[in-house]
Formats: sequence, structure tokens, C-alpha cells
Amino acid sequence: MGRRSVRVAQPPPGAPEGDAHARLGAADGEVPSGVTAFDDYPAVDNLDPALLGALRAASRQAGADGVEIYVSSGWRSRAYQEQLLDQAVARYGSREEAARWVSTPATSAHVSGHAVDVGRSDAAEWLADHGARFGLCRVYDNEPWHFELRPDAVSQGCPAGYADPTQDPRTQR
Repeated sequence: MGRRSVRVAQPPPGAPEGDAHARLGAADGEVPSGVTAFDDYPAVDNLDPALLGALRAASRQAGADGVEIYVSSGWRSRAYQEQLLDQAVARYGSREEAARWVSTPATSAHVSGHAVDVGRSDAAEWLADHGARFGLCRVYDNEPWHFELRPDAVSQGCPAGYADPTQDPRTQR
């Protein structure tokens, strides 16, 4: 599979200086549709190397099974994570409710490069059924697209997931 490259977008003309939301783009981890684990995008390239290796191995096997795994989100900058949290607060009405869907920049596994969201439901289902062979596990019951590396899953299967990020002790810092 070939690699695609991305040119990092510059701030739009006339964007106010200091307006972080106006400057966010591919360099912060935004991912256009159609990106795979083999493409050259910051959201993919900045994933933890072990996670990326497992995702690529799983993607090759899924492809052999007729399923294309797309990366809908991977590594994210702190600024991008904060923007997503702000958007979730606006959508869900409170920071507490938003926390069920979006972690803070300080606690997000995406910011550290230890989480990947996959696109298309068939890919998420394929990973839910076969990901443990590669150490890839679904972590949150309410996010069927969110996977993290759990190396012990290769021999022991994936551990039980959390209902949502508010139940995950890692997000309680």
C-alpha cells in the first residue's frame, strides 16, 4: 500500500493572530476522509509506534478480508483536543456531559498518540472481532470506533471496556 502525503495548511487569509481555532488543521491532527494507517498525515505519523505497527498489521489483514480500515482520528494536538472539548460542551450543554465523549487535553489518549478512531462501521466491527490478535481493543462502550493498544490482549483477549470516558480512571486527573 502506498503512502499519501499532506501539505500542512496555513492559517486562512485574514485569520486573527492568536485565534488557535482558526489555525487548526492537519498539523494538529485533523484528518480528511479516506486516510489509512499507511498515509503520511500527522494524525497517523504521530501515533505511538507500537500502536501504529499494530494498526498497520490489522489493516493489512482486514484488507485481505475485504475491509478497509480508515483513520478518522489519531494523534491530536492539545489545541485540537481543547477545540473538540469546547465543541462537545456546546453540543451537550455541560462539561460533565461532554466528558462522556471527549477527554481533556491533559487526559486524552489521542493527545499522547495512544488512541485511534477508525472510520466506517464495518472497520470498527472488524477490529472489535479481530483486533485482539493485534493487541487492539475497544476501550469505551459508547465509542465503538475508539481503539487503543493493549499488548496483553494478543494472548489474553481484550479487557472489559468502560461505559464511557468518565468511568476510565486515566481520565480522572
